Amino acid sequence: MSNQKRTALALTAALTVAMAGSVVLMAAPAAHAEVVDVNYQCETPIGPKGAVSPIDIKSVKSGSGYKLTMSFQKGVSSSPVELGKGAMNPSAVIEVGGAETGEVQVSGPANAEAIPANTPIKISDLSGTYTPKKSGKVTFTAGVLTIKALGTTTTCTPKNSPGPSLELDVAGAGGSTGGSTGGSTGGRSTGTGGSGSGGGELPKTGPLDSAAALGTLGGTVLLTGAAGVLWLTRRGQRPTG
Repeated sequence: MSNQKRTALALTAALTVAMAGSVVLMAAPAAHAEVVDVNYQCETPIGPKGAVSPIDIKSVKSGSGYKLTMSFQKGVSSSPVELGKGAMNPSAVIEVGGAETGEVQVSGPANAEAIPANTPIKISDLSGTYTPKKSGKVTFTAGVLTIKALGTTTTCTPKNSPGPSLELDVAGAGGSTGGSTGGSTGGRSTGTGGSGSGGGELPKTGPLDSAAALGTLGGTVLLTGAAGVLWLTRRGQRPTG
């Protein structure tokens, strides 16, 4: 077999191995999210009310933490009187589980439009920041929702033990795995409410995030393999004395 044929076969093999390695690495997701139905039972000033709303929790890497956004796809509770623009202020708790446990407080803007009487109250997106202290897989589950309007407070509690809406593989500052949140107060992990977030926002965490980094690794493997083939080719072409 000629040197050219041996070189072509070796290069093909190196490319196949490198590409296969990249595909396997890119297949490993760093995040998993799903919409979960939450049965909220609310204690209102005029008595109990309830509604089921699909809940979606998304994350965006922000500095050393993650900006979490909790979205309600259906309205919960209602008011016997119209709620004028800006009269209703929502907030909620996201329960943290897995590698560390605690709570993240999330909040959102007041209603941008008036809410008619006896109409399901549509909750705006609620956001807050989660900063991991431990490393590992962490889950995020919808917790208690609080609605403040016209000087009253309505508390809505999930009654169907909903599953997590989001799972993340995180790296904490300590780099260790498992355990509860270090340096927390009252059992709550580091989290701040509000729609703002510190630091520049990066693309949403998830499989595509890890794919970009791992694709770079695959490219490095590919170049290393090609360099090895060229070295072997030159070695094979040395004149024999």
